[in-house]
Amino acid sequence: MFDLDDLYQQVILDHNKNPRNYGKLDASSHDAEGHNPLCGDRCRVFVKVEDDRVQKISFDGEGCAISRSAASVMTEAVKGLTLAEIEKLFKEYQDMVMGNEGDGDSSEVLGKLSVFAGVREFPIRVKCAVLAWHTLKAALSSEDESITTE
Repeated sequence: MFDLDDLYQQVILDHNKNPRNYGKLDASSHDAEGHNPLCGDRCRVFVKVEDDRVQKISFDGEGCAISRSAASVMTEAVKGLTLAEIEKLFKEYQDMVMGNEGDGDSSEVLGKLSVFAGVREFPIRVKCAVLAWHTLKAALSSEDESITTE
């Protein structure tokens, strides 16, 4: 039988050990750095935007398995999306991990990101799961300061 907890663990472990889009993107048009002082996670997101759409994205940094895997899955999810689509996806994702889901089924919108729903059971880990997203938002808005989850 399908067990969401097993899938959650498999995705976290896979993306932690083999992160997708990991490393500096030399041709980036936007980048930002984020830090989660509570856990010690550090993340830098590099994005190449053309015609209001993410053409390329990567990340680097050090962090716990949730932080690293969430960044990896995020890069796969947002590649090719418009900035407006990313904003909507970010809100859906944040609502899901914080347990603020509305009446609708966000799993269809979130796709593979849905595996991070289990993070809401561990409130201290929510900041790990959203660090890369906040860093991406800072990069896209061209914020010069390093962002923090505190």
